[in-house]
Amino acid sequence: MKHFLLICALLALAACKEEAKQDTSAVPLNADAVGHYCQMNLLEHAGPKAQAHLAGLPAAPLFFSQVRDAIAYMRMPEQSHAILTIWVNDMGAQGATWDAPGADNWITAEEAVYVVGSSVVGGMGAPEIVPFSNRVKAREFAAENGGNLMRLSDIPDSTVLAPVALDGEETDSDFEDRLRALSRENRG
Repeated sequence: MKHFLLICALLALAACKEEAKQDTSAVPLNADAVGHYCQMNLLEHAGPKAQAHLAGLPAAPLFFSQVRDAIAYMRMPEQSHAILTIWVNDMGAQGATWDAPGADNWITAEEAVYVVGSSVVGGMGAPEIVPFSNRVKAREFAAENGGNLMRLSDIPDSTVLAPVALDGEETDSDFEDRLRALSRENRG
């Protein structure tokens, strides 16, 4: 009898653990999805999107206006919650276009093949990292738009974490040059 009660208790604990497992399924893209950084509606921006599911935050994933932003988020050390899963739009899926990348064509960031360094820009105007589930479609995209095929782990940090000059904005090196010039003027 004692063993029976112990087995029942262990089964009950296992069942509780099963219930506590967080659902990290991809959430369909809809009008309520806003970008984590920009807080803008994702449907108003072209290019592939991403969503990150965080441990302990089951209500909704963080959405990103660009895949590049999600990879940057993944690589920044300041995360308050563990990332359980990141989903990205499969740009090779049937019906996926740059203006409408799709609501349900999600693949995990780890399984995707990315075109990195192409001439295309994402929804926020920065160079985009374009995900595909099909390597042949990724090669075709790269042949048309430039870039190299990479797996997630091969994408350099500098590709997603370095500052980007948008529409004629200054880069950090321009800013640093101006600071040096001002410093020399103030000393002289």
